Amino acid sequence: VQLQASGGGLVQAGGSLRLSCAVSGLTTSDNFINWFRRAPGKEREFVAGIKWREGKKWYADFVKGRSTISRDAAKMTVYLQMNSLKSEDTAVYFCASSNELINTAAGARIWGQGTLVTVSS
Repeated sequence: VQLQASGGGLVQAGGSLRLSCAVSGLTTSDNFINWFRRAPGKEREFVAGIKWREGKKWYADFVKGRSTISRDAAKMTVYLQMNSLKSEDTAVYFCASSNELINTAAGARIWGQGTLVTVSS
């Protein structure tokens, strides 16, 4: 599987961004597509995940109510819509596959490259 993240950029606090993760070569070992982020000086942390076939979703507490993960099977793309952005959301965002529901980076199988989100206050 290959993952290609895009859509990052500079946005003001309170604004919105939609990140995209283009997926190719999906296998049965990659049932889940996840978003992680790494803020400056911090460890990589889980943001949201989606089970590709069923579309079941789950989120980290710090994005619940502000972000929505979705997938377009025809376009083989997973999206992360982020609203009400805060300065603490500034990070490099990564998409990663896994073969089970995860909430830590240790459980990820394949990583895509990151896309930088900068939220100005």
